[in-house]
Amino acid sequence: MKNTKLLRGGVVAIILLLLVLVSTDVAAQCAMCKASLESDMKSGGNAGRSINVGILFLLGLPYFIAGGIGYVWLRNRKIKNAAMEEQVFAEN
Repeated sequence: MKNTKLLRGGVVAIILLLLVLVSTDVAAQCAMCKASLESDMKSGGNAGRSINVGILFLLGLPYFIAGGIGYVWLRNRKIKNAAMEEQVFAEN
């Protein structure tokens, strides 16, 4: 059991190291997006607000997913621990 956890940790560490070493710089088009949104806002459009809402949605979604997975994991862990305690008391 301990060896498999160590092996998994090693594999994850190697993958992360490879991702860091192989990563490349990406040229973003922020100046073009900013200019486009500014001209849209000056003409009375609401594209800037829509972009901001989209950014906030993309920012918050991973936290909601991780929180949901954590909640399910903790709930199942508590149920498993309670069942194990009942089994230990039943044996005594």
